[in-house]
Amino acid sequence: MTMKSAMQPASPDNFSPATQALLDRAEGLCTRQGARLTQQRREILGLILDAPTPVGAYDLLEQIKSPERKPAPPTVYRALDFLLEHGLIHRIEKLSAFVACTHLLHNDHAHDCAHDHHHDDMCLHTAQFLICRSCKNVTEISTPAILDAVRATCRAEGFVIQSASVEIEGLCAACAQKRPAPAHAH
Repeated sequence: MTMKSAMQPASPDNFSPATQALLDRAEGLCTRQGARLTQQRREILGLILDAPTPVGAYDLLEQIKSPERKPAPPTVYRALDFLLEHGLIHRIEKLSAFVACTHLLHNDHAHDCAHDHHHDDMCLHTAQFLICRSCKNVTEISTPAILDAVRATCRAEGFVIQSASVEIEGLCAACAQKRPAPAHAH
């Protein structure tokens, strides 16, 4: 992934072919949901896709600014709300930042979904994240048993689930390896 500098505003020409392919996939998902991935939304999603770590709203705002374009914060927040609503990104509450939903964008999810969709055609999945306290890297994982447990608990409580997020903090493998081994007391 490449990080765009604040001096170089994002545009469709700046994104890699891999990011462009994911943006096209996102556009198709939006179209199937009866929504439109506008140029602004596409640009914000592209920046999130290209970010090596979760990115905050004000960081995104700085990245889309240029001498001839000075967007206000609500512009970014509206785009983020849309992307969240359509399952294209997740908010990492602990970091107050956003990451792309690898589950929807990288998997052919429409064909391998094993659970029912209830009232809509969007697939609900638990956003499960491993958050490294050291390097701030976030990995989205998908463990169906977690979603099954959340759904069963919600059903038992009569609670209508609309979204779910599980954030697990610790150290990624690389950071854990760098950590000195604890001295064993005898």
